[in-house]
Amino acid sequence: MKGVLETREVQSPALESNPLGDPARRRLTVYLPPGYGDGAQRYPSVYFLHAFTNSGSSWTNTSPFTPSVPERLDALIASGQVPPVIGVFPDGWTLLGGSQWINSDAIGRYRDYLVKDVLGFVDRTYRTLPKAASRAVLGHSSGGYGALVMGRYHPELFSHLGSHSGDCYFEYCYMPDLPKAAGALLKMGGLEAWHQDFKKRSRETKPRGEDFAVINVLAMAAAYSPKKGEPLNIELPFDPQTARLKLEVWNRWLVHDPVRFVPKFLDAFRKVKSVFLDCGTRDEFNLRWGTRILAEEFKASGVELRHEEFEDSHSGVSYRFENSLGFLIPRMAQE
Repeated sequence: MKGVLETREVQSPALESNPLGDPARRRLTVYLPPGYGDGAQRYPSVYFLHAFTNSGSSWTNTSPFTPSVPERLDALIASGQVPPVIGVFPDGWTLLGGSQWINSDAIGRYRDYLVKDVLGFVDRTYRTLPKAASRAVLGHSSGGYGALVMGRYHPELFSHLGSHSGDCYFEYCYMPDLPKAAGALLKMGGLEAWHQDFKKRSRETKPRGEDFAVINVLAMAAAYSPKKGEPLNIELPFDPQTARLKLEVWNRWLVHDPVRFVPKFLDAFRKVKSVFLDCGTRDEFNLRWGTRILAEEFKASGVELRHEEFEDSHSGVSYRFENSLGFLIPRMAQE
């Protein structure tokens, strides 16, 4: 017997009038475990946060020979390896490719969207166990980062966290892209000109090699160093003519770095019951090292932690969710 996927739509007050003009009405995919429709049982819920440049619908994309994450969750439940849960797959896509699942004056209130609008809709609509001990939040890359953000701000809502190759140690994961972005923006005559050209090219042809580095830097600046009145309401962490690092702006980014905010907010993270961290040893964004630093911090906090490394790179690692779900779901309150 298999579970089912439902597609709903959520109207988000948090996203209304967002600065990028992105839709406030979002699709929401929900996984219901086998037997859900036959009884009155309530279930724990697991929230899955997608990566940068992905969307809520990307979780159900099919790949040759590779099960999707909802299919992996279904197989774990069907085999009895984990108890049944409700899976929630919200959409955090933006015009800049993502939101980092935070509240930003340049992007919108995506943390509020998740914890108020999506979570509220799910608890009203489905037979969840509406308490922190019965909720987990996890994701890959920017989604893993978002899970750590939820632990920082909302341990009263999520007691279980999972970060697969989550953005951390910004000097290693973001700084290599800064000079690449500076060169592309200088060539095009500035941020607004590059972005207009990028949007046009994205509709007409495939991206250029440096496009990801540039849009990644713009999105992260929108998340970490918004500034009203500037192009796209963002302040870049480097001088546009020389690429010299602007330390006062870069330091605004570092406040959002998990290797810095986890130790600063340990009182919040001590309320969390379990944490799963992993990263590939060949991760192209150097996230292995920040993940190791986070593992040390969590070990010192006394939180129940599993930290794993595996021989692979950053992308195409959805199989790793079997490990995180296998660790987190049995630790969730089942009643």
